[in-house]
Amino acid sequence: MADSEVLHAEHRLEYPYSRSTGPIIGAFLTALRDGRFLGATGSNGSIIVPPTEYDPITSDDVGELVEVGPGGVISSWAWVSTPLRKHPLQTPFAWALITLDGADTAMLHAVDAAGPDDLATGTRVTARFRPASERIGSMADIEAFVVEGGAA
Repeated sequence: MADSEVLHAEHRLEYPYSRSTGPIIGAFLTALRDGRFLGATGSNGSIIVPPTEYDPITSDDVGELVEVGPGGVISSWAWVSTPLRKHPLQTPFAWALITLDGADTAMLHAVDAAGPDDLATGTRVTARFRPASERIGSMADIEAFVVEGGAA
């Protein structure tokens, strides 16, 4: 048996899946393509960003879509000193939960800041969108958020 070879065969297991975006998420992504943010009105009047198709409290359909942002406040953040290849920025940055102006829930996105000393809970940030010609209607249309009044 010492001279026998281990048999092997290449095999790829895939689960291809595509999803239609529907009227709520589709409108949100279209707004991103246009350089705007939309939130959905929940059953208690709260504004949910990013919008969901159903109210997270009651499971009812959400109400009207309203424009929010593009600025907001950091509620929590973590500094990334060595970005990975798939990160949205290739320079040090922060992942942050950002509550956009007019929203009641926070969304996660990257913040392009000079360093961790420029960030704190409550720091105001605003969205930096990709050039309009590069936007496709995805979260990647937001390059990053930047500190308001900052140089980043």
